[in-house]
Amino acid sequence: MVIRPYSLDDFEAVTRLWRAAREKAFPDFQRAKGHTFEEDCAYFRDVILRDNDVWVTGEENRAAGFLAIAGDLVDQLYIHPDFQRRGIGKALLDFARSLSPGRLWLYTLQINTNGCAFYEKNGFVAVRFGVSPAPESEPDVEYHWRPGGKDER
Repeated sequence: MVIRPYSLDDFEAVTRLWRAAREKAFPDFQRAKGHTFEEDCAYFRDVILRDNDVWVTGEENRAAGFLAIAGDLVDQLYIHPDFQRRGIGKALLDFARSLSPGRLWLYTLQINTNGCAFYEKNGFVAVRFGVSPAPESEPDVEYHWRPGGKDER
């Protein structure tokens, strides 16, 4: 599996992947608070691409997953539903660990039960429960990872 830097040609495919993965992970939340595809595009372009290094992987000539990382913060990690449970998420996490080998941290919504299980299976420890900033304003969890499983609470 090749993980490569994001390119402008990836914009539509990765934005659609991001939307499809969120719709599968938390469908009720997406229906209640979801955004239009145009709003997703604007946020991806104006916030995610501005604030992060973005990496993409694919299979069968399709974008299968992406990682957006800023230093040791995993800001976004999503796998298209058609490609889930194939090791792509773990490969992207391992890649993130190669970029930041001493520490990684991230937030996810508490309703993202599959995501929480995935991070915990891959050595992340829940260190704080809170509420995400507006406009979501939803219960979230902060996860940390360190080599050897050291908890930094």
